[in-house]
Amino acid sequence: MTTRVQRIRTAIAAISAGLCLVISGSLLAAVIVASLVLVLPALLSTPVNRDIEILQAFDRWVRLLVGSVSTGKSLPDAVRATQHQVAPLLRRPVSQLIARFDARWPLDHALRALADDFASPDADAVVAAMVVAARRGGTGITSSLRALGDHTRHRLKSLREVETERAKPRMVVRQVTVITLAVLAGVAVLNPEYMAPYRSPVGQLVGALLFAGYLCALLMLRRVARPRPRERILQGGLLAAPVSEVDDA
Repeated sequence: MTTRVQRIRTAIAAISAGLCLVISGSLLAAVIVASLVLVLPALLSTPVNRDIEILQAFDRWVRLLVGSVSTGKSLPDAVRATQHQVAPLLRRPVSQLIARFDARWPLDHALRALADDFASPDADAVVAAMVVAARRGGTGITSSLRALGDHTRHRLKSLREVETERAKPRMVVRQVTVITLAVLAGVAVLNPEYMAPYRSPVGQLVGALLFAGYLCALLMLRRVARPRPRERILQGGLLAAPVSEVDDA
């Protein structure tokens, strides 16, 4: 289902293409203008980094759990106590986790199911450490969760630094795109004869190829800027080996 923003953008693209066709008489220019309105914002926008969103949510939750278990609560009781304080991203998964506790799932299995809800290596690492902390019990769970919180914050800081570096080339591309479009629009208005060769069939074909090449370059940039998928730590509910690795660390 299209959103309101998409409908508005489509209407603006249609109006802009119609005006461009009337003013310039070039079908290619009208198609390019419509494509720019529809596609360019998405290609030049900053992609959502799901890893950072997930880690931010877990970082906040771990800090809440540390405060709760410090009062003597078990991990399941701490999860229940912090249910309404977690980030929106975690509200439904935590509610499902509590439902598994209420259904008398073993703690390990309930936490593994939580990791499967996210299918994220970072979520797997946090959940594996939580399982280790729960197995230790007593005062060990508090120190384990605090160590987990320190690791999560360090990982989150590293991800944010990487994301900052990735944002720099996107900013340059935005600036180059805006300048290029402004120059082309100015030339088309102030010196229409300069754009006359692109009104011929061959010129329109060349213009279409140039425009398609530019869009492909933006797509490649966006693909390169996305975080590479990583293998999960927890696969198919099997946690024995990864937990031993985390425990040894």
